[in-house]
Amino acid sequence: MTLLLILIWVLLQNSLSLGNVVLGVFLGVLFPLLTSGFWPDRPRVRNYRKAAGYFLIVMGDIVVANIEVARLIVFAKVSSLRPRWISVPLELTQPEAITLLAGTVTMTPGTVSCDLSADGRHLLVHCLDEPDPDAAVQRIKTRYEARLLEIFE
Repeated sequence: MTLLLILIWVLLQNSLSLGNVVLGVFLGVLFPLLTSGFWPDRPRVRNYRKAAGYFLIVMGDIVVANIEVARLIVFAKVSSLRPRWISVPLELTQPEAITLLAGTVTMTPGTVSCDLSADGRHLLVHCLDEPDPDAAVQRIKTRYEARLLEIFE
């Protein structure tokens, strides 16, 4: 968390001066200490290497999906789109991991996570153009959820 806060601070300041880095380190250490009481059961990342790999996969998927959605918007006829609602059954149990999965689905253009079932076992997702809903569910489960299970649970 500290490293992430330092990075965000430096990026927000848009300057890599010594003063900004020192202030970023100070804030990066102070904020986690002050807020640790609010997170008694905070999730633990079990594998940082897999977390970095997940980040890279998501970034690549966002780029590819942006290109695909742009192609659909520019070249596809609205009548040829096959929008679908899909329900993704979840194996994840930690609320933070489920939130990360929902955010990942939403950040990937062409899909939006819309709701979580009351029991937290299904994620409702809208797909802009999906000819095979079962394949979309499998893609989300294997590409994202399985990796999050390895990272958090």
